[in-house]
Amino acid sequence: MRASPKVGIMSSLGVFLLATCVMSPAGDYPAKPVRIITGATATMMDVVSRQVAQRLGEQWARPVVVENRSGFGSASALVSQATPDGYTLLVTDGGALSIRPHLYRSLPYDADRDFAPIALIASSPSFLIAHPSVAAGNLEEFIAYAKRHARATDFANAGPWTHNHLTAELFRQATGINIVHVNYKGGGAMIAAIVSGETKAAFSTPFISLPHVKAGRVRAYAVTSNKRFAGAPDIPTMAEAGGGAFVTTYWFGLLAPARTPPALAERINRELVALLQSPAMRSALLEQGAEPEGGTSSEFTSFIRSETAKFKKVIQAAGIRAD
Repeated sequence: MRASPKVGIMSSLGVFLLATCVMSPAGDYPAKPVRIITGATATMMDVVSRQVAQRLGEQWARPVVVENRSGFGSASALVSQATPDGYTLLVTDGGALSIRPHLYRSLPYDADRDFAPIALIASSPSFLIAHPSVAAGNLEEFIAYAKRHARATDFANAGPWTHNHLTAELFRQATGINIVHVNYKGGGAMIAAIVSGETKAAFSTPFISLPHVKAGRVRAYAVTSNKRFAGAPDIPTMAEAGGGAFVTTYWFGLLAPARTPPALAERINRELVALLQSPAMRSALLEQGAEPEGGTSSEFTSFIRSETAKFKKVIQAAGIRAD
């Protein structure tokens, strides 16, 4: 029996749609090398970006190259202007997405509109640390110690408006203690000031502080995550140590330019999340003082919004402006 013209048309349409699906960006991605743009070299974010790039490259059988941009906002600005085809991606942190928009009147990117969040890669808690000379053996004693010192307790920061600066400010607002923020040029200088006793206390990620905690050069009172850090399970959470519902982490994730096809973003999400769930990646992250996260793109979007709201409140309460 001869097929009707209508059946022939429908059959041809089906072949066309199938071919379009196979040839879609998500279907043949990646067909060439992929770039991951991130911040300065030798940071935890840089090291983790390279681990992710190496493993995704092996999985995709295509080079995934990390490029560093250390200038203010330059990594985010570059990706915000890139073609939304999945070949230029961004690894950045909460500082770029949830803190700077409340500090600066003008940025070279729009954190809310210029990106398509793909997945939360990892998070790292902060330890509340102090020099051993501080007369406090636990968190409750430290808070009492800080309240007794009317002239304030000095807290070292890796620089103004950094995550540990604002974590210390959040702690001040939560506990009512008086703090003097002492800014240093980077995490290395900050931890050196605590180890030497030049500054009394700080909030610091395990990437910087854990070797000094293990060596007894500084004391760790609590960790700021909602569960104990797997790399230092003896250190209690803030809630366990008597600090209340105080939770904040340093985190970073993978984003694409806005208008990246949703199917492509979801494919990258699935493959990245599967990678983060592997024992090898979990072990590699723990070595850097971080723990794997994951989740869907929409969950990452919601997380960014909640972090943005949290730090907006902290910054407004402190009356901080960077410009």
